[in-house]
Formats: sequence, C-alpha cells, structure tokens
Amino acid sequence: MKVSICQFDPVFEDKEANKKKVSALLDSAKELGDWVVFHEMTLTGFTASCAAATLSAADHAYFAELARSRKIWLSYGGAQDGFNKLFTLDRSGRLVSEYSKIHLYSFGNEHKEFKAGCKQTTFPLEGLAVTPMVCFDLRFPYLFWHLAPKTDLYVVIAGWPMRRAEHWMTLLRARAVENQAYVIGVNRIGKEPSGLEYSGNSMVFDPLGKVALDCRSEEGVFTAELKKELVDTTRKRFPFFNDRLKEPAFA
Repeated sequence: MKVSICQFDPVFEDKEANKKKVSALLDSAKELGDWVVFHEMTLTGFTASCAAATLSAADHAYFAELARSRKIWLSYGGAQDGFNKLFTLDRSGRLVSEYSKIHLYSFGNEHKEFKAGCKQTTFPLEGLAVTPMVCFDLRFPYLFWHLAPKTDLYVVIAGWPMRRAEHWMTLLRARAVENQAYVIGVNRIGKEPSGLEYSGNSMVFDPLGKVALDCRSEEGVFTAELKKELVDTTRKRFPFFNDRLKEPAFA
C-alpha cells in the first residue's frame, strides 16, 4: 500500500484559498498513493478559534469529491461539534473514521475553545489496521501502547512548530520503535501571521524506526510504500509485546 503526504503552507483561516492550493498540489503530483494525508486543521492551519476551524457541509463535500474523483483514501483535519478532529474517507468519499483529539494543547489555550475527545478508534485501510492521532497526542505514549497489538500503522496529523521540530521527529521514531508499527507524521510548513514558523518534517518511520519517507521542508506530495509483512515479521522476530505489562505497575 502506498501513502502520500501532502505537505504545504496553508493560508491562515482562508478555507477557499487552501482548497485551491490542495487541488493544485494533487493535480501536479507525479504520483498519488492509495491514501493521501493532510496536516491538522487542513483548510485553516492551526487556530485557537473553534469557529474558524469548524468545517461546513461544503468543506466535507470538497474532500469527498477529491477522494471520489481520484479514487483515493483521504485523511484531513478540522473542527466539528467543538472537537479538533481527523477524518478519513474511503475511495468512494464515504466517511469511515473520525477521531477527536484527546490531549488538548493547554499551553496554547486550545482547551479554552475545544472539547477533548475521550475515545480512540482503529480502522482497516488496504489491509492495514490504522490508529489515528492528532498533534499533541504524540507526546503521550500510553495512548499508543494499549492499541499496539492490533495496530499496524499510526497516523499523526499536526501543526507542530519549527522550534520543537527535534521533539516531533524524535517522538515519531520512538512511537514506531516501541510499538513495532509504522508511524506517519504529517505537519505543515510556512509561517503564521503571528510569526510562528513550521518546518514540516512530515515523515514515515517503519516498525524498526527506519526512515521510509522524509518530506523535509518542501511543499508538495511525497509518497512511500508500506508493507504489512514488515510489521508482522518485526513482531515475530522481536516479540516484545509478550513482556509489556497489561496494567501500569506503578500508580
């Protein structure tokens, strides 16, 4: 299965401008994988305004048409019902998964505008079991641990600032290694009106922690191939889950 990351510099809180940019990037891509993934709050860039980030029926219909017309799976971010969400559509444009961000970024006052999610989900995609996460969730490994045995791939969409890019890349690799799963991290590039910069560094790590894709700070569509067999053989060769505690040892 091939996954494509669409890494770009969104126009702050301008949905129509960003739809044009997304369409242009997909149209000009040399290759589109089976699945295309975008960053957190795809059509606005990260904003503390829930109203600005909330997607309309027309916004969802735009992504559904992208999926249908190109016959691809598609994951994108945006707000709905007060939650910061990650949505995934199948090749027909049908919604197959929506995940609400559990850990809100209180350092940036996200908790004042958004509600925290309380439920995780895993869904099948082209033979792989996928567990979605959003940005700040990446810093909390326990969110990954208990779903690891039934997860082949974690996808994390984010608006992760350049000043903490090393944390982003380190944590993505750590989640891949400790859970023996693929980890896809999709981030934005560019600068907000506030001056906050984003370096991108969207990446794919394989179950051994090796880099399968590095988008660096370039704008465009980048593709990697994922193999379910690598997850299975890694876990069979190194059966570390057998030694993982089912419940925390220290409370």
